[in-house]
Amino acid sequence: MSDPVDALLAILDLERLETDLFRGVSPRIGWPRVFGGQVVAQALVAASRTVEAARPPHSLHAYFLLGGDPAVPIVYEVERIRDGGSFTTRRVKAIQKGRAIFAMSVSFHAPEDGLDHAAGLPDLPGPDALADARTLARAEGTIVPEPMLAYFTTAWPIELRPVEADRYRDRKPKPARYHVWMRATKPLPEDPAIHRAVLAYASDMTLLDATLIPHGRTVFDPEIQSASLDHALWFHRPFRADSWLLYSQDSPTASGALGFARGTFHDEEGRLVASVAQEGLIRLRHPERKGA
Repeated sequence: MSDPVDALLAILDLERLETDLFRGVSPRIGWPRVFGGQVVAQALVAASRTVEAARPPHSLHAYFLLGGDPAVPIVYEVERIRDGGSFTTRRVKAIQKGRAIFAMSVSFHAPEDGLDHAAGLPDLPGPDALADARTLARAEGTIVPEPMLAYFTTAWPIELRPVEADRYRDRKPKPARYHVWMRATKPLPEDPAIHRAVLAYASDMTLLDATLIPHGRTVFDPEIQSASLDHALWFHRPFRADSWLLYSQDSPTASGALGFARGTFHDEEGRLVASVAQEGLIRLRHPERKGA
């Protein structure tokens, strides 16, 4: 088995089919659907390859339309919406079997001086004081459902160190807040575009689960049908995805089988480097209900 980070870098290195047409593949890890964070990251790579490196992305807004098939390559079609003096806009459509499975808009901005402020780093234990999620899932006496065990013991390219690990043990309703330290499991290339793509990938790993904390449930529960529906990401400051980043997540509301969550990424120096928002399906399964 190849190293997980090397495998991630390989799937982010899209094949160029034409000027604004790219092809990506998925890792063969036995999942029934393509991981949403992978599609966000690959689409960001596709859009970025049509814009000069001196103008990095500052925001993206995406919709997951259909579940992707991991056995089928994904074609990314980039549309050049605008090339302005300060901002550039791209639209990306991901296609499988002739159908759009994902759509995303990305805005790029030439760096410039301006006013600066940011929320500070929450007062929480650092990564060195916490166990990684794989160790927690395998710990003796920890009761977790099989899907959760399979998820956390998968050879992910991202190491997770949750702060509120007890939510997986007692399953009691708690305030809708969740914090996890994240980083790539080994050093990444120096290219900032790769670090942005890896953060985009990681930003979809735990966010939707925050919507279920007030109900004492997780996305791994068999009675929950969950799926990311959209995803928005803002890049605020330079960062490294192979250094520890604190992902602070909360869910202010859920209703009508839809849960809304938001998150922020801080580096260990306390700089706010990115923000995220997402809405997802968190439907209670009923025996008579079929399909999405």
